[in-house]
Amino acid sequence: MTQPPTGEELKACCAAAYSSDIVALLLGDSYHPGGTALTRRLADGLTLTPGARVLDVASGRGTTALLLADAYGAEVDGVDYAPANTALAQGAAQAAGLADRARFTTGDAEQLPYPEGVFDVVVCECALCTFPDKAQAATEFARVLKAGGRLGITDVTVDAARLPPELTGLGARIACIADARPLDEYAEILAAAGLRTLRAERHDEAMLRMIDQIEARLRLLRMTAPARLTAAGVDLDAAPAVLDAARTAVADGVLGYSLLIAEHTPHPAESGTTSA
Repeated sequence: MTQPPTGEELKACCAAAYSSDIVALLLGDSYHPGGTALTRRLADGLTLTPGARVLDVASGRGTTALLLADAYGAEVDGVDYAPANTALAQGAAQAAGLADRARFTTGDAEQLPYPEGVFDVVVCECALCTFPDKAQAATEFARVLKAGGRLGITDVTVDAARLPPELTGLGARIACIADARPLDEYAEILAAAGLRTLRAERHDEAMLRMIDQIEARLRLLRMTAPARLTAAGVDLDAAPAVLDAARTAVADGVLGYSLLIAEHTPHPAESGTTSA
């Protein structure tokens, strides 16, 4: 019987997938539903100000981090599990003239390579759903935030009990679906780490737009570069059924996308105070 992948193996699979050129071709510059428009909505909700210290967890090729540095004047650190993404993000920062405000490093969201309480804001877009130990990642978000600092998340949501078989398994997990959680469960995970939800919004239409985009780009690549898709492990025969299942799941309220903003409210022991 095949053993399920370990947490480290899952992280490696996700890192390899999201640093591939095929994923970039299918998803575009922003590797998440809603693209930069939803990132701007998240940033506005976080009330980012020039000079704010921001950590972008699972920063990928740097799209979110560079937007926050450029449009909002933030001082941004990006951390990603894939060294290839780190290198690409650093190159993009140099090319955009933002290397003085956007820095990138390779690291694990469950063991962030930063000291306690140094960031005003932490953002994490379409990635918490892929982390094997979500509670530990939330604890790390809280650890590196200042008291009163804010966390901004956009992420896939699912009703796991109703998820169709086409959207389960390792491939679906890497695609941010199989291990995603309902919105209220994300809030519970964050609350246990001392992160109190201030705002939660559903943006399921963004998921539908991304499904349509992937379908259109797959159709084009199937005509122009089928060998690249096959070499990247894309099952061209199965893809239409998977996309149809995803579209139906969104329509049925099983699959969606949400924005969540939380505030770091340290527990007494964490903040160094004691109850009377």
